[in-house]
Amino acid sequence: MHKIVFLLALLFTAFVSSQTKEELALEKKSNKLLYKARSNFEKGNFSEAEANYRKVIALDSKNTTANYNLGHVYYKNKKNSEAGKRFVQAAEVATTKEEKHKVYHNLGNTFMNDKNYKAAVEAYKNALRNNPTDEETRYNLALAKQMLEQQGDDGGGEDEKEEQKKDKQEDKQDKKEGDNQEENQDQNKGDEQEKEKDSQNKEDKEDSKEEKNDQGKPQQVEGQLSPQQIQSLLEAMNNQEKKVQDKINAEKQKGVKTKPEKDW
Repeated sequence: MHKIVFLLALLFTAFVSSQTKEELALEKKSNKLLYKARSNFEKGNFSEAEANYRKVIALDSKNTTANYNLGHVYYKNKKNSEAGKRFVQAAEVATTKEEKHKVYHNLGNTFMNDKNYKAAVEAYKNALRNNPTDEETRYNLALAKQMLEQQGDDGGGEDEKEEQKKDKQEDKQDKKEGDNQEENQDQNKGDEQEKEKDSQNKEDKEDSKEEKNDQGKPQQVEGQLSPQQIQSLLEAMNNQEKKVQDKINAEKQKGVKTKPEKDW
């Protein structure tokens, strides 16, 4: 009985060892082909790069790098449809947030090229879900939304316009929730301090009232902006918004131009 168990253990060990060797050999071969494909691409030999990336995918269809870089090859050659398909495949097998962010960013670019602004918006949103700090993706998202809105104004259906309106409301709600969350955190941290300051604030307000009566001039309540300060803030906000709008309009005059694709 012990001999049988021992033999089975040996067979299992041999099987696992054989499987591991095959996997290592496959990985080594794939990496070699990826290196060759990358070298072909950098030298401008796109046909060879395409062929080698296809060989990698034939060996391992879930190889994210091969699918993504093949899409990159098509994108550089202005084969937008083929590029989009490969980016979709890469998104399906991507495992890390960094990979998903790059794939969805470039997928959004292919949709922009096809003037499929609705799909581009969703792709850029998915990219930002995986990397909320990327300003290039955020810019592209803003541009895609603007183009989608103009597309709707030029003849989009009511359903399209309603969806755009809903999308804007969701963005505002997200921003509001984020602002509220920050306010709540600040409030929770400062509750005790506020209690200690209450009595002091009351005394300060009383002093302010007395000073107002003495001088005959209205005094600014602590924590409240004066009309001049409010006007200055509004002007600054309007100027900043105008700069962003001017930047987007300038890009539009040159043709719809998204921020560059993400390299792997």
